[in-house]
Amino acid sequence: MRRHADSRNLGVVSILGNRVLRKEDVKFLTSGGSYVADLPLAGPAWVTFVRSPLAHAHITSIDTTDAAMAPGVIEVFTAADVDLPPRAPEVEVLNQGMKTPYLADGVVRFAGEAVAAIVSETREAGVDAAELVFVDYDPLPALVDPESAEDSDVVLFPELGTNVAMEFGEAFDDEFFDGCEVVVEERIVNQRVAPCPLEVRSAAASVEAGRLIFYASTQAPHGVRGDLAKALGLDEAEVRVISPDVGGGFGAKGSVYPEDILVAWLARRVGRPCRWVETRTESMLGLGHGRAQIQRVALGGSRDGRLIAYRLEIVQDAGAYLNWGAVLPQLTRMMAPGTYDIDRVDCSAVSVVTNTVTTTAYRGAGRPEATAAIERAVDRFAVEIGMDPAEVRRVNLLAKDSFPRTTATGTTYDVGDYETALDKLLEVSRYAELRAEQARRRESGGTRQMGLGLSMYVEITNGIPGGEFGAVEVRPDGTVLVRTGTSPHGQGHVTAWSMIVADALGVSLEDVEVVHGDTDVVPDGVGTFGSRSLQTGGVAVGQAATEVVEKARNLVAELLEADVADIVLDRSIGRFHVAGTPTVSRGWAELASAAPERGDVALESSGRFVPEGPTFPFGAHLAVVEVDTETGKVTLERMITVDDAGRILNPLLAQGQIHGGLAQGIAQALVEEFRYDPDGNPLTANLADYGLISAAELPSFESNFMETPTPLNVLGAKGIGESGTIGATPAVQNAVIDALSHFGVRHIDMPLTSERVWRAIEAARSGDQPAVLPKRRSRRPPAGSSAGSGQAESSQPPAI
Repeated sequence: MRRHADSRNLGVVSILGNRVLRKEDVKFLTSGGSYVADLPLAGPAWVTFVRSPLAHAHITSIDTTDAAMAPGVIEVFTAADVDLPPRAPEVEVLNQGMKTPYLADGVVRFAGEAVAAIVSETREAGVDAAELVFVDYDPLPALVDPESAEDSDVVLFPELGTNVAMEFGEAFDDEFFDGCEVVVEERIVNQRVAPCPLEVRSAAASVEAGRLIFYASTQAPHGVRGDLAKALGLDEAEVRVISPDVGGGFGAKGSVYPEDILVAWLARRVGRPCRWVETRTESMLGLGHGRAQIQRVALGGSRDGRLIAYRLEIVQDAGAYLNWGAVLPQLTRMMAPGTYDIDRVDCSAVSVVTNTVTTTAYRGAGRPEATAAIERAVDRFAVEIGMDPAEVRRVNLLAKDSFPRTTATGTTYDVGDYETALDKLLEVSRYAELRAEQARRRESGGTRQMGLGLSMYVEITNGIPGGEFGAVEVRPDGTVLVRTGTSPHGQGHVTAWSMIVADALGVSLEDVEVVHGDTDVVPDGVGTFGSRSLQTGGVAVGQAATEVVEKARNLVAELLEADVADIVLDRSIGRFHVAGTPTVSRGWAELASAAPERGDVALESSGRFVPEGPTFPFGAHLAVVEVDTETGKVTLERMITVDDAGRILNPLLAQGQIHGGLAQGIAQALVEEFRYDPDGNPLTANLADYGLISAAELPSFESNFMETPTPLNVLGAKGIGESGTIGATPAVQNAVIDALSHFGVRHIDMPLTSERVWRAIEAARSGDQPAVLPKRRSRRPPAGSSAGSGQAESSQPPAI
């Protein structure tokens, strides 16, 4: 057990900080979860979407006659039947003319876009009928390369005259790198990836007593309620959203998709419950993709390792329609300097539409891209000046005593201790011994070379303003009901929130029930994304629990005819008594029963906690790889991490989050990439073709924690759900390139497949290295741009 300074809020003897086993797992390991596809509905109809095989084409006609007459078909709908206006981008800084139709209306803009919806008695009938919908397409040239989108003759929204969705940054300053003895430049591809949650998108809707009941696999039930109400012209009170167990989200389920709203519209239109569960291929072709950012970095400094100036140019592929992916360069810019003290930092960005799947927030959402850019640049700089990359990092880290610290991009970090994290990593990994072993291998000239890849990271968590709802109620039998606006999908909120409440009230974990994901039961909420839950929802629940304790103390004071200041709660047994006289006490069940009888306020409290600002977790990662120089095969031998997310509530839950994040970050570095051919045809639209990593490619992770509590909330907690994804990717990429640096290899883009690595080795051996980087993109205003269309004239990005 550990003691906390603020015993009033956290308990004199606390279970917080202990490795409490997950309460959720008993259900998942025995009876299993209950997902949208499992929910029983009375006589549901099935929805099947007919999807375009082409990336870009005019729709000249759609013939649904045969499909409508097929067995089991209730009705077939096209864009002409849907009386909903297309959706403008949710984020106002984006080009508002780039609207998303619910079904393709006259033109398709990516392969997989829905062109018709079939409502049928069974799923099988809908699939069969979809084959009978005849669509006549007039193919158009496809735009797949985001770097050419600004100047392309292919314009996805011809009426706007531009493919630019958002742009910020000023003209270059020719004196930006003055005073730098060394400047390195690189073009970096942060490739497009598919989220691949185990549970694909699914939704169901019914109308009961005039209200829309909507079931969603989502990270934000209350956000879904708001979007449905807005799209369908309803009051939010007319919509109830229920989100049962959710089998993974990773950011992609934080948004409402056209199919979701159509399912609700169809249920109201046909007068029957409707349900939809996509196939895995549909998920790959429709669920928002992540990353898809191309960067050009330039980093300058002195030969003694001091960094002076850093420039980052971003081209963001937004996909065919606009979602959160289009604005993520803003977060990349915010975190551009990383953990380093760099005087001059410049960032510009352009987000463009292409004939590909829309990009959205994916685990880390803009922050992994920032870390990938600066960490690759630091390694390139270290090689150029002949200094160990660990030492370059050390001399440039922000000092521990400089926090809170506002960086050159205007981002204020709350608290950090970056040098200690680096020192701990170097110590636990035995970094000096690893470098010595690497030198021995190089001298031997063997075909299996060792690479060491470092990555320092700092990320912003709870970066979108707003708090979270929490409520605590003691029932007459002494058990406790907790309601939370967060919506977990694997994070362990039931366990964590139970720990907070059990700690505050002195009850057992088993006596705490946590409910979420039902907008009728939980009246308010924001959801789970951006590593925000503990520092908002957890604190809100803890705040409510503290208020319940105060109400109970007042009630006990009345019952025992004592001064409220003398009433204490013995958390070891969950009973109140007058200080010094524990023989006369009252427990929670007695108090919960007594309160209504006396006309007192019930033992419950609810409210929203709004933190003062975002928090900034940080850490240091080291990847150790072996590269077969004859085949290009990469083997990850070790992954050693030091992560600091403030005070750790439950190390077991924190370890689980880090473990999953590391796996995803390593996967992007080594195997994952969603690819298109030049015509916009997807090449990796199923799990046979798409490179998902497995346990066979991953070592046991060597994970270490630090605790530097934030002053911005009573728990001292920061977010941890995305840290592994942010630090691991550049560490692995740096390691592979480091293994080959003595051959002259300076950069290899991800994913670091055997073929790509082998080609880099062969190019270095033959001296056939690319000598010239692509020309810098112009920052002229794009054609057709105007105020309010998502363009910005200053060097600062527009606010979200």
